This record gives sequence, structure tokens and C-alpha cells, in this order.
Amino acid sequence: MTLADHPPATAPPSVTYGAVLGSRHVVRLLGGTLTGRLPNSMVPVGLVLWITGGGGSLAFAGMLAALYGLASGLSQPVKGRLMDRHGQARVSAPAVLLNAGCLAALPLIGAGGQPTVVTAVVGFAGLVTPPLEAGLRALWPTVLPDLGRRRVVQALDTGSQGLLYIVGPLLASWLATTHGPDTALTTTAALGLVGTAVVLTTAPSQTWRPPAAEGAAGSGRLLSTGLILLFTALAGTGFAFGAMNVWAAGMAGTHGLDMLSGVLPAAFSTGSLLGSLIYARRARPGTPATQLITTSALFLLGWVPLLTQPGPRTAIVFTAIPGLFYTLIITNGFHTVDVLAPPSRTTEAYAWLILSVGTGQAAGTALAAALATRLYVLAALPAAGAATALTILTLARHTLGTTRPRGRHRRPRQHRMPVVGRPGHQMVRNGSPACASAAAKEEWLAATRGREQQAARARAEQFEMSPLKGTRAEAGPQGRPPARIRPRAAAQAASGGSSPSGTSGQLKTL
Repeated sequence: MTLADHPPATAPPSVTYGAVLGSRHVVRLLGGTLTGRLPNSMVPVGLVLWITGGGGSLAFAGMLAALYGLASGLSQPVKGRLMDRHGQARVSAPAVLLNAGCLAALPLIGAGGQPTVVTAVVGFAGLVTPPLEAGLRALWPTVLPDLGRRRVVQALDTGSQGLLYIVGPLLASWLATTHGPDTALTTTAALGLVGTAVVLTTAPSQTWRPPAAEGAAGSGRLLSTGLILLFTALAGTGFAFGAMNVWAAGMAGTHGLDMLSGVLPAAFSTGSLLGSLIYARRARPGTPATQLITTSALFLLGWVPLLTQPGPRTAIVFTAIPGLFYTLIITNGFHTVDVLAPPSRTTEAYAWLILSVGTGQAAGTALAAALATRLYVLAALPAAGAATALTILTLARHTLGTTRPRGRHRRPRQHRMPVVGRPGHQMVRNGSPACASAAAKEEWLAATRGREQQAARARAEQFEMSPLKGTRAEAGPQGRPPARIRPRAAAQAASGGSSPSGTSGQLKTL
């Protein structure tokens, strides 16, 4: 089955936000995951304010922030694989304890401590961030078996993630300013602990296990050609998002409005949330591949107005337009993973998707930072990333892969009869004898007939049918089957009438 053959996930019109959010465990899982993932957006800001507040350089602070994000992203697939094997609690619980312990230890070490020690602690904290997002995606089929409701909550899940990068940096900045950078890091660690505990103490998380691997199909390789192409395309989508953040800073410097560096990303995130609310209530026709291509095309068109170098107010409106389609791309990306990934490794596949988007975002940020002095180029970079994603998805629509691993499924062998030609030589042709001796032919026919009779008796016993006529037990002389009686002749014989030939009471046989 290819993506083009997979039926689209459609939500019935009767599905409402109230019905979805009122379902058991939904609000708790969404709230706990968002709270537990707040450190992902708070740590970079908190580290910068902590290092610079202690007299350190901005370059070292930026390096630590990048290290934390990179370590967190690169370790996602490994943690997803472990979660598929051992469950969620056995992976996320020790991970969040180690992560929170590292963040809480930084104020004890001090911003002026050994740079090597600080770097090692920050890097290890990033490696052990709990994989809450991938874990939540794996829980939804259990929590909401109904496909329509699951589609709504997945869109809400993706759209609400934009709030993390609005609330998180603002909260970290406020805590560092009012209570000190040490308090900001300690509070960040506590939020991670609380949010993860809320998720892991729910019944779905405690009882969740991945679908059992069924033979080779469940244990096949994960990264098929289709998934590789999908992840590469989504890296282009992440590239557009990362370049947009630097473009926003460039707009702020050009117009002398520092607030634009935060307002423009907030407008994008607001558009993303609105897009998720619209998408969740509107069923879209087509397969996941078709929806991916359509939304990627709209995402690309949304970046085109930025090439006109708009003013500050117009730029805020224009930035919200591509945000409307960002949620749709990511949501359909997860749906596509559901089609292509083995059921026993879905969490790991989700983690790879998250890593691909994050890697593309980091690449977009790095390239845009290198070209920060060229504002026209900065405005074109998001469109370039979106165009790359659209091109890959379009070219790979019919070759994204199958759900069945290659080389794992074979047709059952047909019964073959050795065909005797010349001495020492055997030949088989289409399962039937060719150039065979009469003895070999009779032996093959007898064996085949025996298998058919055995299968017929088994079916008769299974369905409580009367024994079949024509078996060898009821056969006539020399193994010949008894004469078959025409229904009309049998009826006439029973009534004492004449046969078609005029002979009364006789049975006409074939």
C-alpha cells in the first residue's frame, strides 16, 4: 500500500472541541505535556541570562543554548526506540529526574564556574530531556480510538506547541528579571518535573505498550525510502521556520523596533494555532500525500508577500499567513508516519520526525545568521526552505514507500512434483509433470488426490457437513467413482415413472 492508496483521515462534522476535550485523559495529557515541554523554550533564554548575568560572554551563553537544543534533538530517536521497547514510564521518569537534577545543579556550580563543567552539565541535561511529544503522539490511538476525534486532538496538539515559544521565553525572562537567573533555572527544572509527572501518572501512559511485532513485518527496518524522503522534506519546512526568526530580528534592526523580533514569531505561532483550530473542524479530501503537497504549496505561497519588504504592521499580518499552514504540514506528516512506520516502532518514527524539523530549523537559523546583513536574502530564505520541501514531496509522491518491508513476504510455495527426464535429472514445470514416466505421474496424482480429500474431510468436520460423495471409500471397482445420477432421472425413478428413454424405473447414468 502506498501513500496514494491510503484512505484519508476525515473528521465527521459532529466532532466538536468540547467533545474532544471532554474525553477522559485528554485535557490532562495535553496540559501535562505542554507544561513538561516548557523547559525546551525556557532553558535557552534562561542560560543566556544566567551566563551574562554572572559576567560571562554572550558567545559562550549562545553556545550553551545551542548545545542544549542540539543534544535534545539528536537523542530523540534513541529515547523513542527505548520507549517502544520498555514503555513510557521506564524511559521518561529517569530522564526527567536527570534533566531536572542537572538544571537545578547549575546555580550550585555558578555561572563563573569551570566552563568545561558547565558545558558538560548542560549537554547531559539536553541528552536526557524526556520525549514527551513523541510519547503523547503514541498515546492518542489508545485514548481516542475514534479517528475523527483523534484527528481533532492531533491538530490541537500541534497548534498549541506554538504557545510554548511564546509563553516559555517570556516566563523565563520575567523570572530572571524579578527573581534572578538562578530562580529561573530552578523553576524551569520544577516545571519539567511537574508536567512529566502529570503525564506519566495517567492510566494510558502507565498501561501503554506498542503493538506487538508480528513476525518480520513488525520488526522490519524503520527508515524506509518513504520515511527518509518525508523527513528530508519536513527538514525544509523547519528551515523556513528557523530562517524566519532571524529575518524577524533583521526587521527589528532595520526599522528600529526591538519588539518586532518577538512579535513576528508570535504572529507566526498565532497563525499556527488558528490553522489548527480550522483544520481540526474541516475534513480535507485526499490522501496524506495529497494533503502534504497541497498544504506545502500554500505554505510556500504564504512566504511570497515577504519578498516585497513590507512595513512593520503589514509584516505582522503577512507572517501569520504561512503560520496557518505550518500546523497542517506537521499534522499530515505525523499521519504519513502512521502509514509508513512499523506499528511496533511508531514512537521512534515520531521522534525522527521531530528531529528532522528541529535539524532543519537549526540549519535555517545558522544560514540566516551568516547572511544577516542582507535583508532581501533573509526574506527569501523561508520561501527557499518551503520550496525545497514542496519539490521533494511532489517528486516522491508515488515513491514514498510501502508499509510492507521488502524481502519479508513471499508467496507460499506451490506443491511441486519432481519430473523425471533422463536418469539423475529432475525437472519441474509450473507444478505439473512434463516428460514424466507413467509411474511418476500416477504417484503425483495419488498424492495430490489424498491431500484434496484430507482437506475436504477437514472442512466437512469444521462446518458439520455430511461426508462428500466420490471419495475413495465409496469408489467403485478399481478406484473408479460411482455413477452420478441425473436429478431428473432420480426423481422419475422414485415416483415409478419412466425415464427419458422410456424404460420404467431405470436410472440413467453418465
